Amino acid sequence: MTLSQTQLTRYHEDGFLLLRDFAPRTLVTQILEAAQEEIARMEPPIESEEEYLGVPQGAEVTLRRLRQVYYRHPLFREWMHYDALRPALEQVLGEKPLLTLAHHNSIMTKMPEKSTETCWHQDIRYWRFENDNLVSVWLALGEERMENGVLEFIPGSHRMDLSPEQFDKKVCFREDLPQNRTLIAQKVHYDLNPGDVVLFHAKTLHHAYQNRTEKPKISFVYTVRGESNKPLPETRSARGEEIPH
Repeated sequence: MTLSQTQLTRYHEDGFLLLRDFAPRTLVTQILEAAQEEIARMEPPIESEEEYLGVPQGAEVTLRRLRQVYYRHPLFREWMHYDALRPALEQVLGEKPLLTLAHHNSIMTKMPEKSTETCWHQDIRYWRFENDNLVSVWLALGEERMENGVLEFIPGSHRMDLSPEQFDKKVCFREDLPQNRTLIAQKVHYDLNPGDVVLFHAKTLHHAYQNRTEKPKISFVYTVRGESNKPLPETRSARGEEIPH
């Protein structure tokens, strides 16, 4: 898929772009079934809600994400190398994309009742690369709405010069600051359906509410970098495998 000039401009201005009904429904169904099987196994590495909140983890663990899914199932690899998406990624990056498996590369979940709100943040907060030319690819595997924790974005936030003081110790964007609340008031979201894809810049502020429904919300996210944007040595970003898209 090649993006129109209007789409490309929208991405660069807003820091995110919705591609409606992009992934074939049959493939989405197969990926969802594979994801549900992996969720049932819940083999490490994972991230739990307890880990995210920084609270002691007891016998009962609430899944937040399955990490390092590239090698968990061939369908996951198929999606992360989906040919039809490559031209669009080359356009938004301005060069060839490389999969960076150190970050994202995850099945994301928001479980009923026990999920928590995801704070406003930039994905690049823990990433260490020469520059910020990184794009995340979010695939909705089911319906995503406000009530089950759909993503919200602050348009243009990837181009803002935000100070460290605007973030807390967890590098969450502070909602107690008046200047931050003014920005958060500009938030937007799209209701997503299975097969919808959202591309978003590594510095775009985004968050999601908790899941208030009785059904798990399951999504797939991975990240690509421009081939010239190298990870910094001796960092977590440099320790992950990198593969041509």
